[in-house]
Amino acid sequence: MTAIQTIAVIGAGTMGHGIAYVTSAAGYTVRLHDANEAALAEAADRIRAAYEKAIQRGKSSSEERDAGLARLSTPRTLRDAVLGADLVVEAVPERLEIKQSLFREVEAVVGDAALLASNTSSLSIAAIAEGLRRPERVIGMHFFNPVPVMKLVELIRSPVTDNAVVDRACAFVGSLGKTAIVVGDTPGFATSRLGVVLGLEAIRMLEQGVASAEDIDRAMELGYNHPMGPLRLTDLVGLDVRLAIAEHLHRTLGAEIYAAPALLRRLVAEGKLGRKTGEGFYRWESEK
Repeated sequence: MTAIQTIAVIGAGTMGHGIAYVTSAAGYTVRLHDANEAALAEAADRIRAAYEKAIQRGKSSSEERDAGLARLSTPRTLRDAVLGADLVVEAVPERLEIKQSLFREVEAVVGDAALLASNTSSLSIAAIAEGLRRPERVIGMHFFNPVPVMKLVELIRSPVTDNAVVDRACAFVGSLGKTAIVVGDTPGFATSRLGVVLGLEAIRMLEQGVASAEDIDRAMELGYNHPMGPLRLTDLVGLDVRLAIAEHLHRTLGAEIYAAPALLRRLVAEGKLGRKTGEGFYRWESEK
């Protein structure tokens, strides 16, 4: 089986640029692509800033930064990004039709040995791979935000994902200094299914005046040793992303525990999407 050497990351948003950074830092040749050239330029700046931050913390050197940046390129076309890649990781918006269309384009270009991985946090891998010539090489590869810090990668195998693909993906995750878990292709997998429940309940508690946003977060950070409280985490992930996952799980699992709170819907409708800790629920609380 061909060793993974060249990686194409499609989507230069929060997750995409994080994946590109950690894979280039791990020694891989990385091609980062996004249809939005402004997003691509911003991602390149953020990756450089991540290397600088690592140097300041004593976790990298200027030589390692230069070598990592030399391994990173930002092709302007999808074809140039994926041609000859051993692994393609998509980190595009969480919409099934976008991911399906992207992988159809990718499959027409990549070699037969290339792995196709989706960073989806909730969508069915089987559905994403539907219509592909070789759906058995598609696997879920769910990284967590912030990618450089979080040690877990959730691998999702569909009913047709080949065992050798799972093995290669596990080895790749290990090469990044991260730990892989392998789960079945069910709505929300393991992490989103658990994490969304906690996040939605925290929003309901804030909505009902049970406690302040800060105290709800502190309850989980200090009482359960979570590194970040559920409200801050939802801000970081993006309120629109959290809402989309909740709606998907509510629709597919049918459990009312996944019903999105009115506060979450209202903030998303008002364009208050978070993306930074304190930008969503904490700001809402201070302005009400």
